[in-house]
Amino acid sequence: MLQHDRVREHSPEKFNERIDRATQRRVLRAGSESKAALSRRLEQLDAEWDMERVLETNASALALGGVLLGLLVNKKFFIIPCFVLPFLLQHALQGWCPPVPMFRSRGVRTRKEIDNEKFAVKALRGDFAGINPESDPNERARAAWNAANK
Repeated sequence: MLQHDRVREHSPEKFNERIDRATQRRVLRAGSESKAALSRRLEQLDAEWDMERVLETNASALALGGVLLGLLVNKKFFIIPCFVLPFLLQHALQGWCPPVPMFRSRGVRTRKEIDNEKFAVKALRGDFAGINPESDPNERARAAWNAANK
């Protein structure tokens, strides 16, 4: 479905499939929604945290916490950033690090996956030519899903 997505390439297929099915269900359900509801869904998608943001926030919080605890409580806490920061570097270089499967199992999507759903919702809303806004809602949703996944 999505090309050149390092997180997907390094994620277990069962997590990718689960995320894809959930996205497809949302798009199919959105096929019968009003333009206002579709616009609200686009706002939600704009606010959704992607894998990069989740990893960066998680790593930063853990590293900062380790530094603060090391300064204020016990120097042994400096070991926390020593474990967390290499994971962040590994993710930047390879697209994978140990926390990725945990986040993927909880449904955290990549930016491309979120954008894919946004494209389909925009198509349903009528932002693009080629999808008949007067057709059956399920037909429109399938056409939008197919257009987003080309």
